[in-house]
Amino acid sequence: MQTKLTDKWRSFLIRLPSLYFGLFLFALGAVMILYADLGMSPWGVFQVGLMNSVGLTFGQASQVVGLGVLVLGWLLGFPPGFGTVMNMYFIGYFIDRIIKWGIVPRFNNLGMQLVLLVGGMVMIGVASYFYLRPKLGAGPRDGLMIGLVQKLDRPVGQVRGGIEVTVTVLGYLMGGPIGLGTVITALSIGYFVQLAFKLGNYDRNAKHMNLYELAKYLSISQS
Repeated sequence: MQTKLTDKWRSFLIRLPSLYFGLFLFALGAVMILYADLGMSPWGVFQVGLMNSVGLTFGQASQVVGLGVLVLGWLLGFPPGFGTVMNMYFIGYFIDRIIKWGIVPRFNNLGMQLVLLVGGMVMIGVASYFYLRPKLGAGPRDGLMIGLVQKLDRPVGQVRGGIEVTVTVLGYLMGGPIGLGTVITALSIGYFVQLAFKLGNYDRNAKHMNLYELAKYLSISQS
C-alpha cells in the first residue's frame, strides 16, 4: 500500500514543473503584450480598469479577476483543480516579479512593438499547452474555454477567440483601455493556443482532475 501511495505522489509531483513553467511563460507573455504599448490584451483591459479603480498592482488585479472567474466557473459546474488555483495565484505573482526585474524591454518603434505583441501571443499559446498538459485543472479562464469547447464541439481557436472578443467589449464598457493590440490579440490569440495544442498533440477532450478527485487519488484509503 505504501509503495502504491508513493507512486501516486511521484506521479503528481513530476507534473508540477510543467505546470509552473507554463504559468511563468503565461505571465511573461502578458507582460510582453502590456509593454508592447499597443493596447491591453482582452483580459488586461478589465484588469487595468480594476487596477486603476481599486489601487492594485497589475499582478494583483490578475489574481482578483482569476479568483472571480474561478468562483463563477465553479458555480457553473466547472470545479477547480490544483492547477486552477495555482494559475489564479501564480500568474499574478510572476507578472509582478517580471515587471520588477525589468526583463521585458519597451520600444518606441512600431515594428518592434508588433514583434513584442506577437511574441507575447506566441508565449501565451505555448504556456497554455505546458500548464494544461499535466491535467491538474485548467486555469480559471481556460476552464471556461475547455468547458465550452467540449459542450459546443468547436475548435479551441474559435471558442477562445469568442471569449476574448466578449471580454474586450465588456472591458471597454467598464472604461478599460483598448487599442490596435487589443483587437489583434482578441482575434488572434486563440489560434496561437490552438497551434500550440496541435504541435504538442494535446487532446482537447482530456480529463482534468479537480481538487476533490486529486485528494481522493492521493489519499491512503485509495491506495
